[in-house]
Amino acid sequence: MTIFESIGGAPAVQAAVDDFYVRVLADPELAPYFADVDLARLKAHQRAFIAAAIGGPQMYSGRDMATSHARLGITGEHFDAVVGHLVRTLQDLGVPDETIAQIGASLAPLRDDIVSAPAAAGQ
Repeated sequence: MTIFESIGGAPAVQAAVDDFYVRVLADPELAPYFADVDLARLKAHQRAFIAAAIGGPQMYSGRDMATSHARLGITGEHFDAVVGHLVRTLQDLGVPDETIAQIGASLAPLRDDIVSAPAAAGQ
């Protein structure tokens, strides 16, 4: 059984993505990254990406992570904050810790493609 199947398939991915963006947009450090973003489109891409990354039947056909994030100037701290929101989202949805760790392991290699800015002074 894939992670996608074990968490409940497409409905679970949709619930996770919706809750995740509520958290991210409420974070004053992260919200500015999404000021001029078409959230419906972004959520659709995110659902497809996550589903594909965790063994779902969908194929992700969006831009690669480096291209998608290059112009945003994302710091390691902001990447870590996003990961934290994802972890808390999955925990609150009842996803087992072992499954969360597997999801994290599949997404962790993307850090180098997403982080493109040095840490702010003093961090």
